[in-house]
Amino acid sequence: MVMACCISVLNLNLPNASSKFNPNPIPHHSTSFSTSRFLRKQQQPQKQQPRIVCMDYPRPQLDNTANFVESAHFSSTFRTSPRPTKPLNILIAGAGLAGLSTAKYLADAGHKPILLEARDVLGGKIAAWQDEDGDWYETGLHIFFGAYPNIQNLFGELGINDRLQWKEHSMIFAMPNKPGEFSRFDFPDVLPAPLNGIWAILKNNEMLTWPEKVKFAIGLLPAMLGGQPYVEAQDGLSVEEWMKKQGVPERVTDEVFIAMSKALNFINPDELSMQCILIALNRFLQEKHGSKMAFLDGNPPERLCMPIVDHIQSLGGEVHLNSRIQKIELNDDGTVKSFLLNNGKVIEGDTYVFATPVDILKLLLPDSWKEIPYFQRLEKLVGVPVINVHIWFDRKLKNTYDHLLFSRSSLLSVYADMSVTCKEYYNPNQSMLELVFAPAEEWISRSDEDIIGATMSELAKLFPDEISADQSKAKILKYHIVKTPRSVYKTIPNCEPCRPRQRSPIEGFYLAGDYTKQKYLASMEGAVLSGKLCAQAIVQDAELLAARSQKRVAQAGGVII
Repeated sequence: MVMACCISVLNLNLPNASSKFNPNPIPHHSTSFSTSRFLRKQQQPQKQQPRIVCMDYPRPQLDNTANFVESAHFSSTFRTSPRPTKPLNILIAGAGLAGLSTAKYLADAGHKPILLEARDVLGGKIAAWQDEDGDWYETGLHIFFGAYPNIQNLFGELGINDRLQWKEHSMIFAMPNKPGEFSRFDFPDVLPAPLNGIWAILKNNEMLTWPEKVKFAIGLLPAMLGGQPYVEAQDGLSVEEWMKKQGVPERVTDEVFIAMSKALNFINPDELSMQCILIALNRFLQEKHGSKMAFLDGNPPERLCMPIVDHIQSLGGEVHLNSRIQKIELNDDGTVKSFLLNNGKVIEGDTYVFATPVDILKLLLPDSWKEIPYFQRLEKLVGVPVINVHIWFDRKLKNTYDHLLFSRSSLLSVYADMSVTCKEYYNPNQSMLELVFAPAEEWISRSDEDIIGATMSELAKLFPDEISADQSKAKILKYHIVKTPRSVYKTIPNCEPCRPRQRSPIEGFYLAGDYTKQKYLASMEGAVLSGKLCAQAIVQDAELLAARSQKRVAQAGGVII
């Protein structure tokens, strides 16, 4: 998730498409799958291209912010907690950021996490794959913000701060009424927060008029004065409903909040809870570098997930791929007895954690748990569909930036030229655009050809001098489309009370995931924080869990099967 990304189909008329494209399906697993199409290589005349150089900025001063210090202290409590006499064997389902974070901090506390991932790739919602040409394509376009203190601490704890490529402190929006042009919000480094954000808004006169800015500011006053209690009380309103209630002009929603809503949760303002927007504004505007963005310098499984795995294994933990859970088996008292895997293997532990997306948890919930209110409330939490599109072009596109770009398209959320923004994907001669296609509910079952056709038609508006829908200008060399039918939970009004705490009412069973209760909503930061909160709950319960395990061993005659 970017901050944490329906229309009738616009067809792409490819000449002899059936003969030029060859399917190369990638096996799909659980809630996401990917497909690819390749154009046969054609000899292109060699053109002299200017060398495009990635310009990264120094890491901002984050370490002295209150949120970073709080997060760092939270991390330290695991390393300094009393060492257990006998480490707990903790089975964790799911090796996304939530599961990896849970395992990492439990290992720091002296326990033995055993991570079970259904697929053959790490990362969950930040998974990526390498194609036959050696190029990577990802589940989503992932941005790391300065306002993500737990993520930033995690990079520091792993010694990989240098893997974040920080960009200039700006937010850049396409201008639909001026094809090919952009409008910028530039945050001056000389001003503290929130003055730098206010200055960025006031200086931009292309998207909002002064009267609209004033009315929007007046509409936000209750949030500024009411603080967190006011923010939480807005969960029952959509963004659109809140704007009307506060008398904010509709153009503010059209110009700013459609793009922001799709970037935050892949849905439009008529569906998104206003609480989500207010929390994001609070996080991004209250810290000087809160809205500053960084790209990972390469593919997430190797550049972020593997260092976490190495850390877990160095402390005695285990990580197993291709270990899909088929069933949660219960004891007579309703607690978890074991995990049954698809391959027939039965695995027992002292404690159990589900760090999968909420939709997978709901599929595997034992029948006897479904009437418990804690689990009943999960029914309202449903993953939102999203599509990630990657297109390799035969030339270097000029109308782009070394940054994240808000497309402000009816079909596209955000995009970036990854051949410029990311070191591993760098190419001085050809562009690779990675785009988030959202909202995607009406498109998730459509063909790849329909999706790429609609994407190219939208790109023709963003790059009018360089791209045309019929490829008479820039030509597609190849593309990948990754569909996730159920991604982050859909943050609609009144779903906040349904988010569960990490400690479940079932003794010895815990949850982690960005949908669980934590203050950063559906995002990478939320996933990491949920893992820390889950690990904290288990460490707090360690003596009880150890006693429970010893009792089970005694009842089994001293042997755990």
